[in-house]
Amino acid sequence: MPLHCCAGCVILMEEGNPTTHVISGRDAPVTTLYAATGNHVVRLVEQPRGAWTTDVLLEDISVQSVAVDPANPERLFAGTFNDGLFRSMDSGQTWTNVTGSIPHQRVPSVAISSSHVVNGVNAVYAGTEPSSLYISLDNGATWDDMPALRQLPSAPTWSFPPRPWTSHVRWIALSHQDPDLIFAGIELGGVMRSTDGGKTWEDRKPGSYHDSHCIRTHPADPDRVYEAAGGGVAISSDAGETWTPVDEGMDRHYVWALAVDPVDPDRWYVSATHSARYAHRDDDSSEAVIYRKVGGRPWEPLSNGLDRPMSEMPYALLIWRDAPARIFAGTRQGTLIVSEDGGDRWERTNVQLDGIQALV
Repeated sequence: MPLHCCAGCVILMEEGNPTTHVISGRDAPVTTLYAATGNHVVRLVEQPRGAWTTDVLLEDISVQSVAVDPANPERLFAGTFNDGLFRSMDSGQTWTNVTGSIPHQRVPSVAISSSHVVNGVNAVYAGTEPSSLYISLDNGATWDDMPALRQLPSAPTWSFPPRPWTSHVRWIALSHQDPDLIFAGIELGGVMRSTDGGKTWEDRKPGSYHDSHCIRTHPADPDRVYEAAGGGVAISSDAGETWTPVDEGMDRHYVWALAVDPVDPDRWYVSATHSARYAHRDDDSSEAVIYRKVGGRPWEPLSNGLDRPMSEMPYALLIWRDAPARIFAGTRQGTLIVSEDGGDRWERTNVQLDGIQALV
């Protein structure tokens, strides 16, 4: 169901390009989240006693992904399914279409680097359908293609089952320390790695999975890389040079969301169910589980405060960087769930959106 703007929200549509959307603002609180719902960008603001307010910032634009600049939280980018790429420089109050020279209107992934900085601006990466990757060093004013990604030997085999004639860059993972280290997760194709800023690429490696859904790097350990995929979970301890499947303890292996403790690289979380058919259902029968892994122990299913299995599939997992025990889960059906103790106990919030595709 569509969301509507809150009272006092104004949206302006200007003729021609770029198109700018304007929304009333408010002072930034201590805890602010941004959700891509599949239709909108929504700002979630935590209030006293655990309640949340929601404001629609970018409406009816088929939003699939959203990224916040780690150096400037007012700078946001949002990728859409059919409407290109949008940028905000004022915490989502106004938006500008910056698709520009990107030839594709489907942008399922967007990421902002914390290590690649040019003239004080953090580099932005946009992944598209069909599978291509673009970089901007000037706030999205111009974009440079990375054509070597499409020239990999496996590229002719990349195929997304619902649209088998195409594929897309489902996820972009960037090193926190090395500006030249880039990972692109192709759905369905695998994890591709570049060690020279995208000039050349290495094809998928044994031990990683081909149906790549989420890839994470670690802010404290530059050698750790994590993958969640349709088929299981994999980890690399040498910056993506080699991979090892890590599935012990899981009783379902279609894995979607992934989050890693920003302090402890041995503590991480995934959401999983039996298959794509269960994960992407519109009803409440996903039979999903959130798992936690600590060190060398098997995956542990979490259930205190959660249905076991969960009726709604968690599409997004997010760990609060300044408080690693605080974990957010956003579901396909739009529910926001939070744990304050590293996953031991979970509570539903009052947030109910039309969906949560991504959460930052």
